[in-house]
Amino acid sequence: MNSSSPKKDIAACDPVAIDEGVLASTEPVVMKGLVADWPVVKAGKQSARAAADYIRRLYSGRPLTASYAAPSVMGRIGYNEDLTGFNFEVAKVVLDEFLDRLFTHIDDPEPPASYIGSTVVDTWFPGFRHENDLQISGMSPLVSLWIGNQIRVSAHFDFSDNIACCVAGRRRFTLFPPEQLDNLYIGPWDRTPAGQAISLVDFQDPDFDRFPRFRDALNAAREFLLEPGDALFLPSMWWHHVEGIDGLNMLVNYWWRSTPHYMGTPLNVLKHALLGLRGLPPAQREAWRHILNYYVFDAEDEATAHIPESSRGILGTLDENAARQLRAELLNLLNR
Repeated sequence: MNSSSPKKDIAACDPVAIDEGVLASTEPVVMKGLVADWPVVKAGKQSARAAADYIRRLYSGRPLTASYAAPSVMGRIGYNEDLTGFNFEVAKVVLDEFLDRLFTHIDDPEPPASYIGSTVVDTWFPGFRHENDLQISGMSPLVSLWIGNQIRVSAHFDFSDNIACCVAGRRRFTLFPPEQLDNLYIGPWDRTPAGQAISLVDFQDPDFDRFPRFRDALNAAREFLLEPGDALFLPSMWWHHVEGIDGLNMLVNYWWRSTPHYMGTPLNVLKHALLGLRGLPPAQREAWRHILNYYVFDAEDEATAHIPESSRGILGTLDENAARQLRAELLNLLNR
């Protein structure tokens, strides 16, 4: 595994004005100490309990969604053995209940897994961003908090760009470029632990007989250990495996997309392609591959230069109104 990443992947930034080159990067960038001055980080450096007390003070009281798993899963949240279900249970809890249960086992060598996934900060922890926040120029990111113990989140990707800020405990990120999809052995796309398709490989104990190409993925991997106060810019579509190292780990992340929300999500396109293209005879699939390359993946002006701009329809530039009309047309076609 490439655990010593190139120097170009390490940067120091101003949390008030993050360099635009970082935000436009197609490679991951570690920003050492980016949020070290946040009060929540300072509390976490005092102790795990100080970090917990800090967020208790800001908690809205609304129920949270927690995931729990037996010590035998070794913190790995995912599927059961035959992929018919999951290896964890979900419960609605209040924050004190969750934290008290976590601290009951904080010194256990193999604790039961305790995990609260992506939780919108402004809804559940109002006031948090008044004291702890990043300024990302021109963006209105979704800001989420993650809390857990020694949790392992299997490799997955997100469509949005992401700045992950380690605020308590340490986190190990193992990253893979998008083209490593072939070597990560991704599970089902329609039944997932948390909405995103995940790698089926256990990173702590990979079964190379079952997943032989995973060796190639490891050769392309980049590993970063984030200390409290560090942040990682994670570009859209990069696969990432995330591991909490300490008994209490908290992460705040900022998500945003580079295209307008009215453009929809590519995952919807994939699902429609599975419905309409994958089952075609090989010659037809190849013809559609050419069409998609011509109009989408390798799109050049020459594809539409011969059509007057006013008559290009969906081949022209889509604004919000045109996107809504196209979405309505698609809904009507799918419901026939």
